[in-house]
Amino acid sequence: MKLFKNRMATKAPCWGRFLCAWLAASFFLSVFVLAQGTQPLDRDAILGHLNAVINWYRNASGKVQTVGLPSDELYQDNAQNLAAQVVRLAFESARAEAQLISAANNGAGNDASQNAQTPTQEEKLAQFAAQVKAKIEQDQAQLDALDKQLASATGSKKQNLLDQREKLRGDLELNKAMQDAVQRMSTFIQNNSEASTKGLQGSINDLARSIPEVLGTASAQSAAAKAGASAQTLSPSSGGLAGDARAVYDEMRSIHQLDQLIEETASLRDIATGIQKPLRANLSATVQRGREMSNLSATPGTQSTPATPQDFQKLTDEFKHLSSALIPLNQEIVLLDESRANFLQWRRALVRESGYSVRALLMRVLALAVALAFVFTLSELWRRLTFRYIHDMRRRRQFLILRRFVVGFLISIVLMLGFISEFSSLATFAGFVTAGIAVGLQAVLLSVAAYFFVVGRYGISVGDRISIAGVTGDVIDIGLVRMYLVELAGTGIELYATGRIVVFSNSVLFQATTPLYKQIPGTSYAWHEVAVSLAPGANYKLVQDTLTEVVNSVYAQYRAGIEKQYGDIERRVEIELRAPETEAKLQFSESGLELMVRYPLEIRKAPEVDDNITRKLLEAIHSNADLKATIVGSPKIRAAVRG
Repeated sequence: MKLFKNRMATKAPCWGRFLCAWLAASFFLSVFVLAQGTQPLDRDAILGHLNAVINWYRNASGKVQTVGLPSDELYQDNAQNLAAQVVRLAFESARAEAQLISAANNGAGNDASQNAQTPTQEEKLAQFAAQVKAKIEQDQAQLDALDKQLASATGSKKQNLLDQREKLRGDLELNKAMQDAVQRMSTFIQNNSEASTKGLQGSINDLARSIPEVLGTASAQSAAAKAGASAQTLSPSSGGLAGDARAVYDEMRSIHQLDQLIEETASLRDIATGIQKPLRANLSATVQRGREMSNLSATPGTQSTPATPQDFQKLTDEFKHLSSALIPLNQEIVLLDESRANFLQWRRALVRESGYSVRALLMRVLALAVALAFVFTLSELWRRLTFRYIHDMRRRRQFLILRRFVVGFLISIVLMLGFISEFSSLATFAGFVTAGIAVGLQAVLLSVAAYFFVVGRYGISVGDRISIAGVTGDVIDIGLVRMYLVELAGTGIELYATGRIVVFSNSVLFQATTPLYKQIPGTSYAWHEVAVSLAPGANYKLVQDTLTEVVNSVYAQYRAGIEKQYGDIERRVEIELRAPETEAKLQFSESGLELMVRYPLEIRKAPEVDDNITRKLLEAIHSNADLKATIVGSPKIRAAVRG
């Protein structure tokens, strides 16, 4: 037992030395690990973070256009307020980080100045400029001395002095040129050094001046607030198919913009987290170093140097600087999370509203399609009923043309009701458009209006013979703005087709200087007359009886057809008319006394009727000598109505 105590006594100093060595080694190892854990701050990362924050702030403040929902203003105000707070915290953290970087650089510069006195480029240029200046002053002094010696020198001595003066002048000019170059280089380096001395803090201040509405003066912030209040927002949908489609498009675009903002927010949070890592590592290292210093100073029997109050003060200042940079950065990350949540809620509200808008748009499109289908079905039914129950070609054509107008009008009404909802502005626009159309298409509109008179109850139909503007012809087609005639020509009562088509505008119906003549609808007869000239003192009674008998004998062949046409006229115009009869008249003419007999005849059979009357009249004249002596010249057959 005693022996064991002795052995322990002999080994106690060894264990004490081992414990002290282990404590010292662990201290230096912890310092080495902490030194390895201390991470430098990146200047470019800080500036990149600020640039990203500014871009994100501008997008969050004005990129998303509201679509007129009541909640849009609330979400937009929250986004702007959170973005402004994020900017302030980011710049606060950046300024604190700039101070840390500046303090670290100054400390490194002091250590470097203590280790080695290496002159900088500016110092080298300053030393060289001083040497050149001294050389210039020396050359100038020597030149002054040579000038004094030249005043009293003669001969070869004077020539030597002149040579020395020329050399000194050349050297002086060279030194002055060198001095000028050195000054220019010094100025350039000085300007660059001023820009570089501005450093990170100056760059941060420049970025802060780019957003005066957040980091500027109170007047700049109030001006920016007014500008933000007057920011453009999308007006709510005014209704109609076009309005609903625009609302859906605007909502989809706003959702896409919010998706981009959500991605930008997540990217900005990653950047802030990346900048946060070295700060947290440095702060943890500082705290750990303080604990190690406290433990080492309180541990008895250690060989390490105890920590001084100055060391603790230095560590405290470093902790304050790190926390002043880290705390705003942590708050910024929290606000970024809130901004992302605000954007997500805003997006959900827009998605919900866009669903309602899409359903409203689809319902309106469906209603428009049903209405158009109904109109087209009505048009097809009208066409089939017209072909089935109306056999008269003229009336069928009129009904089909009316169908076009009705269907076109209904389609226009359906499209207007589907695409337009603000009829007040539509009425104003339609008024201007109608006035322009009325002026530009005056003749066309007049022709269209005349068409409805042309195809009316007593209008013109295909097959009618009309006379217009000195042209007589049979109507072969009537269009919406034009009518087409087959031209008839001839002398007297003989008319024949010329083979030409004459086209007239329907508006000719309203021209007072261009009269239009046509038969009454349902009648196809005209009045002709046969006239003979009587000799003075002739027996006109004999001529009248003979002519009347000849005409009546021919008229009796088609009297029934003429009377039937008159009956049709009475039914059409609801007026009682006297049936047409042959009529004899005695009148004076330029050639003397004239007797004529007027008679009706069918237009299509006019040449045949006139030929029969001519033949029978000639037979009667040649068979009666008294009658032949009474008539002077040849009988004449002509149209009774001329115009």
